[in-house]
Amino acid sequence: MLKTLAPLTPAADGGSAFGAIGDWAVSIMNFLGAPGVGLLVLFENLFPPIPSEIILPLAGFTAGSPDGSFTWVEALIWATAGSVIGAYLLYGLGAWLGHDRTVKLLSYLPLVDREDIDKTIAWFNKHGYWTVFVGRMVPIFRSLISIPAGVERMSWWRFGLFTFAGSAIWNTIFVYGGFVLGNNWQVLEEVAGWFQYIVIAAVVALVIWYIVHKIIKARREQRSKG
Repeated sequence: MLKTLAPLTPAADGGSAFGAIGDWAVSIMNFLGAPGVGLLVLFENLFPPIPSEIILPLAGFTAGSPDGSFTWVEALIWATAGSVIGAYLLYGLGAWLGHDRTVKLLSYLPLVDREDIDKTIAWFNKHGYWTVFVGRMVPIFRSLISIPAGVERMSWWRFGLFTFAGSAIWNTIFVYGGFVLGNNWQVLEEVAGWFQYIVIAAVVALVIWYIVHKIIKARREQRSKG
């Protein structure tokens, strides 16, 4: 029979110390044990707004609590399994979309032309495996990177291998970190939050650069024609 966690510690403001998502995650871990960690991570892959930065440290915290029903190693194994399964589901979505359909959809985007798409696809085909590996450790892109891998029909077993490796590193940092930090597990969430802000800022800067570049290029072409 599964043991249950100790009651949640009330926060100073009268709410839960874990927050709404944390409460939901803990309730699933209470009910399912270590497999619940895998299920939560699977959901996180398919629905990126569910943050692994909360789920994984909480799994480690749970493993280290006196009433925990699983070890941090079991939590890590199930979390990594959930990561790989979720990645393969999104890989399948990309494979279903296919190369031609995806290129057609992208070509409808403003300021995007076929040459840009072809260059991006060529770059991904050249560096795709390492992109998948690193992408599994980058907020926002952790889930999305599986879709272009499926679109370009990356070798399914190599995709799984690099996904497993990247996910295992990310999951170990957060699960074991939550296990070691205990009640201070939120430190990991805060650090991941700053990392996410950096990623978002870099993406915004890249988008701005791309738009400015395309506008300047269009003006130059107009002048040369004139």
